[in-house]
Amino acid sequence: MLRDDLQPRRFHPALLFVLVFFLLVVLHAPLLRLSYFWDEAGYYVPAARELLLTGSLIPRSTPSNAHPPLVMVYLAACWKLTGFAPVVTRTAMLALAAFCLLGVFRLAERVSNPQVALAATICTALYPVFFVQSSLAHLDMAAAGLTLWGLRSYIDNRRAQTAFWFSLAALAKETAILTPLGLLAWEVLCPWVGSKSRESTCLYPRRRWSSALLLVPVIPLGIWYAYHYLRTGFVFGNPEFFRYNVEATLHPLRILLALILRFWQALGYLNLYLLTLAGLLALRRPPLQDENGERPKIALNVQLAFLAVILAYVVAMAVVGGAVLARYMLPVVPLIIIIWVSTLWRRVQLWWAVVAMVGLAFVIGLFVNPPYGFSFEDNLAYRDYILLHQRAEQFVEARYPMARVLTAWPASDELTHPYLGYITRPMRVVRIEDFSAEQLLAAAESRSAFEVALLFSTKYEPPHPWFEHWRAWQSWKTRFFGYHRDLPAAAATEILGGKLVYSETRDGQWTAVVEIQQIMEAQAGTSMQSDWLSQHQMTGVGLHHQPDLASRAEMQRIPSRQCEMDGYFHSAIHRCYNYHVALLHRDDCAPDYVAGAQSTGLNCG
Repeated sequence: MLRDDLQPRRFHPALLFVLVFFLLVVLHAPLLRLSYFWDEAGYYVPAARELLLTGSLIPRSTPSNAHPPLVMVYLAACWKLTGFAPVVTRTAMLALAAFCLLGVFRLAERVSNPQVALAATICTALYPVFFVQSSLAHLDMAAAGLTLWGLRSYIDNRRAQTAFWFSLAALAKETAILTPLGLLAWEVLCPWVGSKSRESTCLYPRRRWSSALLLVPVIPLGIWYAYHYLRTGFVFGNPEFFRYNVEATLHPLRILLALILRFWQALGYLNLYLLTLAGLLALRRPPLQDENGERPKIALNVQLAFLAVILAYVVAMAVVGGAVLARYMLPVVPLIIIIWVSTLWRRVQLWWAVVAMVGLAFVIGLFVNPPYGFSFEDNLAYRDYILLHQRAEQFVEARYPMARVLTAWPASDELTHPYLGYITRPMRVVRIEDFSAEQLLAAAESRSAFEVALLFSTKYEPPHPWFEHWRAWQSWKTRFFGYHRDLPAAAATEILGGKLVYSETRDGQWTAVVEIQQIMEAQAGTSMQSDWLSQHQMTGVGLHHQPDLASRAEMQRIPSRQCEMDGYFHSAIHRCYNYHVALLHRDDCAPDYVAGAQSTGLNCG
């Protein structure tokens, strides 16, 4: 800690907030008008929009996931004041990101010094996951910001403020309750673990009743769950959500694998390993001396409190949560950055140069995809996804306005909800789970149920993936983390028996539109409003504005047909590797699409 006489002149928090917010808006300006993406489109924006229109805290247009409503209330209020538009949503989220970064600065300034605070804040802002999540309508940024402000109050021993910030964090996202619970557990265990040096290891070594204030955030979260149960009959969201995020995650091997992934996300993901390595190497050097003596470190008891929160998140997020998403770790990544930057400041003469190189690596990570699989939402790949889907879906809307479209989520929502920003009017959708061979074979058996297929890459496949030939890892990914391989567009076209009329690739992602030729020819000159309802009843494929999955009966027919389709399938795959895909068009195609017709290479790997 700095001595009182060395404390620099402070700027008012409101002034710092305005400055940070302005810089974030400038940096994100090209992204502010992008359409809603993935989980934004799938839950958070529809839930907040329904709150705006109906006043209901629990959505009916989409199955409730039981997430606390604070962020949705905030978005609905912003829309009420300024209008419903992506630019409003993204600007509102940037305000939350600025609040979070101000919390990083104040916390780092409190436990270290202004130089470390500034460097840690810049690193956090540039870290790819944080940068992208800053403008996306998810819950994690708000939870992270409120958690950091709660930690600031906790270190200052302001228990009432601590309870207030942590309560708001829990109402932003339920997993934020992990921070006060982790701190409480450490307060209980610390006197026993460090009994001989209690004063140096325990931030508050002689706590009694005041420690119970860390349980206050449980009360508002419990009230929310009770309200949710009274309105829906479920405590923790709809049964499928609970099964995916809790029941299906409790296998010991799955927990171990997820634990490794969570440690990687906390210490190494998307070039964060460079900061970790720099910090570890710096520990081998002696502390630097200045005019005031040896440069001070972050107090050990503060570091141990941070460690308690980090471990609480790593362990809990390994046990629950179906998708091992990096944004779930946003509340603790800034703590790790603060510790490592402080270590560099204390032990490395040119520490600012090391931090600058780490910041540059973070910027590169925003634009360059890593050599391993990652979520589109973790760097600017999400922008590529949105642009690819906008163009493909606008092509489908212009050329096949009355067609039934076979696709998978989230494109099924993008085609049925114009307010998400992809199309101008709803289209009829036949939804399948993904574009794996099994799903496409089932769809091919019911090809009379749709006229067009919109295909796209549902995940990033690196050119040379790590552990590609480790069969056990491939099996574990499939079993525990829902991994599947999407068929390339050419192979999918062969299986569906159609004609590829549109394709586009962009940095490892692709979209494609397949016209089911025999169906289009059979329906030439007839109404597009033919007996699609009776077909739906016969095939079990959902055909309506709220997409459904292909029927279980369709999926169960696949194993019995796999052998006879094997030769055909592998033939299609073989042809794909030498397939050159071009954007095909006819004279009656919309001029925008014709003008943009270019030959592109489809990655079939």
